[in-house]
Amino acid sequence: MVVSFDLQTFILRARVLKLYRQALRVAKRAPPHTKGELMQTVRQEMEKNKDCNDKQKIRYLISEGIERLKGLDEMLDMQGH
Repeated sequence: MVVSFDLQTFILRARVLKLYRQALRVAKRAPPHTKGELMQTVRQEMEKNKDCNDKQKIRYLISEGIERLKGLDEMLDMQGH
């Protein structure tokens, strides 16, 4: 099955996948007792919004995810992880 995307959809999809990979990398730095739960939360958030086709909402979710990820990354840095 071949699925074709317009350029804007292709770029948004690439941004979502990049955010997902970044989130998993940051989650792997978490302390062992929270790492599994954090990785599961990342996956659940992505699954929850996987059927969203509204490009404006996708852009909003990406920007919100980036901000949340920055906060988590800074918190882990402060904790020395």
